[in-house]
Amino acid sequence: MCKFYSYIVLAHLEGTSHTHTLSPGMSALCVLKTRCFLRQVLPGLPAAMHRHYSLDVSAPLLRTQGYVDGRWVSAASVFPVLDPATGKEITRVADCGPAEAKQAVDAAYKAFHSWKQCTAKERSILLRKWFDLLTLHKEDLAKLITFESGKPLREAVGEITYAASFLEWFSEEARRVYGDIVPSPAKDRKILLLKQPVGVASIITPWNFPSAMITRKVGAALAAGCTVVVKPAEDTPLSALALAELAEQAGIPAGVFNVVPCSREKTPSVGEVLCTDPLVAKISFTGSTATGKVLLKMAADTVKKASMELGGHAPFIVFDSADVDKAVAGAMGSKFRNSGQTCVCSNRFLVQSGIHDRFMEKLGQAMDAELRVGHGSDPETTQGPLINARAAEKVAHQVSDAVSRGAKVLKGGKRLDGSFMEPTLLANVSTEMLCMKEETFGPLLPVIRFNTEEEALAIANASNVGLAGYCYSQDVSQIWRVAEALEVGIVGINEGLLSTPEASFGGVKQSGLGCEGSKHGIKEYLEVKYMCFGGLKP
Repeated sequence: MCKFYSYIVLAHLEGTSHTHTLSPGMSALCVLKTRCFLRQVLPGLPAAMHRHYSLDVSAPLLRTQGYVDGRWVSAASVFPVLDPATGKEITRVADCGPAEAKQAVDAAYKAFHSWKQCTAKERSILLRKWFDLLTLHKEDLAKLITFESGKPLREAVGEITYAASFLEWFSEEARRVYGDIVPSPAKDRKILLLKQPVGVASIITPWNFPSAMITRKVGAALAAGCTVVVKPAEDTPLSALALAELAEQAGIPAGVFNVVPCSREKTPSVGEVLCTDPLVAKISFTGSTATGKVLLKMAADTVKKASMELGGHAPFIVFDSADVDKAVAGAMGSKFRNSGQTCVCSNRFLVQSGIHDRFMEKLGQAMDAELRVGHGSDPETTQGPLINARAAEKVAHQVSDAVSRGAKVLKGGKRLDGSFMEPTLLANVSTEMLCMKEETFGPLLPVIRFNTEEEALAIANASNVGLAGYCYSQDVSQIWRVAEALEVGIVGINEGLLSTPEASFGGVKQSGLGCEGSKHGIKEYLEVKYMCFGGLKP
């Protein structure tokens, strides 16, 4: 079961082609071959594992330098970007440090004074041009996502559509930032409430949605009149840099959108600059709750405005009255999208006793019929690798812990080579198991049987985080009771896929602060100024 992957990155340097290892400031033809891989695979994959896959994107979109003040900048060192499916190097990217981060902040601060003076219509037009370019180049952008994050190509194309939709949405919201004229208690005064951009925003994003998490934040920030410095995840800098290339093509002015990629080793020092520099007025972070707390502590000294979209541990409740087929379809979409690596993925499945056995049988059949593990570039793949071997090991550890405590493996359960993990279905699950206590971020579906609505809600709410929750029922009264009782910021009722730019996205408890998307998302980048106009003659 031997498989070689070939990476072919086509680019040009001053009109000629070259073959060498990519480094910052260079374009190249880079061909890398990997060792035999994925000796263990799920049934039905052998033919696919003999194919060759290549990263073939247009030259301008493959950027390996930082982007500061409208210029592509090198750093003193570089760091590798790896394909999680193989563990092999795709390219190397500028390893920006505190100096480059400070340069980016300074550039953003300088640009802010002119960007905020642009009319809402002018900002709207530029965001719309950026949206159009993402749509035009969605296939190449999706390939970058697939190769640096492992996401199946079909899902990667979907992410680009989703990412672009935030630029479209906030290009429209830019022209809807309204102030207020408030009736005054005094006849000689007028009370006005103005909305103004907060200033420079530090944007720190994760690897699981390397394009959409940027546009969801940056679209709102730029629409409001803010400028930004983006620090993408070290695993997935290529998508962020491609967005910078398209922002430049769209005419976004120099300094308005900056990107400082860096390695895991330099992330703490770069993050410190972005969270403590006095010129930064706002931080927006998506990632783990633990990291979010660290960033909040750093931002506290200068009292920065903060948005935090942190960890989740979503319950998925199936009541006896549910449509079983719809519940199974919802579970498949909610759990196995991006191999279980989304913050709103269902983690804890609670199924009522009367419907439990039918649900488990149909769910197992759906897993057999629909899930295929492989490289994300293979059109048949639905389950790519996890982001790295540590992630796969975490899932395997949760499985072994559950089995040691009495859980039964109905499907999968095996750790495969590299960063791959079999999609796994567990029965006989109990609340003391690790998979019921901590977020999985992988293709593990543990099911716990419950008897009453009160029991289900007690289990669902027994968490210090609350991002998303799901409920399947055909009892309208029950739906209202459960939706209101769930301690989460997002509820899916008979629906497993929730995200859309028109709706708010945010959690409660330790899942974060503020929200993104919707008409409310732009408010995170605005402050209200009260203006009292006195001395008027009645």
